[in-house]
Amino acid sequence: MDVRQLEYFVAVAEESSFTRAAARVHVVQSAVSAAIKTLERELGATLLDRNSQRVVLTDAGEALLPKARAVLDAVTEAKDAVAQVRGGLTGTVRLGTLNAMTLVDLPALLGEFHRRHPGVLVRTNAATTGSIGLVEQLLDRRLDVSFVSLPGEVPAGIVLDELTHSVMDLVVPHDHPLAARTEVSLGELAGLDFIDSPLGYGNRAVVDRAFAAGAIPRRVTLEMSDLFTGVDYVRHGLGIALLPGYVLRDTRDVATLRVTGADLRWPIGLARPADRAPSAATRALIAVVHEFLRR
Repeated sequence: MDVRQLEYFVAVAEESSFTRAAARVHVVQSAVSAAIKTLERELGATLLDRNSQRVVLTDAGEALLPKARAVLDAVTEAKDAVAQVRGGLTGTVRLGTLNAMTLVDLPALLGEFHRRHPGVLVRTNAATTGSIGLVEQLLDRRLDVSFVSLPGEVPAGIVLDELTHSVMDLVVPHDHPLAARTEVSLGELAGLDFIDSPLGYGNRAVVDRAFAAGAIPRRVTLEMSDLFTGVDYVRHGLGIALLPGYVLRDTRDVATLRVTGADLRWPIGLARPADRAPSAATRALIAVVHEFLRR
């Protein structure tokens, strides 16, 4: 048994696919398959069920997975210790990001981090299923740290540092009955057609929680994955939307109103798994994030 075999095994277990695992560890798929077959032969047990459409762990694989992760964590810590003695930080940080996160200037932040720690590779992974999907990747060890929006209770197994927030305003077409006003109560929006992000996205959770707290019915008739298109959907009469101020750059043919009687703060935070200590490279990135946002 060697570290490479364990790395490939963990990659397949977390990706549920030999193809995706091979892409993750930057080798051909046949090399991953061969390494795991050798590992299974050495252990005398089948670790993965390859007969289903999705690769799943056997009981033996479930037993090995936490031990394999612990070995890989220990190897990372050993590399970090040597790198610190040599005076240079190395390693890889897997960072999750949100699709519409202009509250944090990510290119500038990563540029600052690279200047300080050129030996660290930061691999970014943009959310495709919202913050809940990023949390799942943290818990599955596919990410080391992630920007998320998690209003309300923090999910089990996650450590969350709150960073900043944006207040969401109502956007309506210019010819809407509410367009001449500057503010509106949440109760007045009952029964109107809303444009919103899919379930699992932090901004959707903020709005759903606000309406639920007021026992106010709400109807979402169009879902969008890109917040920056929200104003365009509203402009063309497809509904109204609650959007953070920083996406309201082009407000031609729409009106914006402040919503009263509701908590519509959309938080942005930095999340990491609670069950393992971050690597030296991850700790350095977390430190730069906090320093960057204090400026």
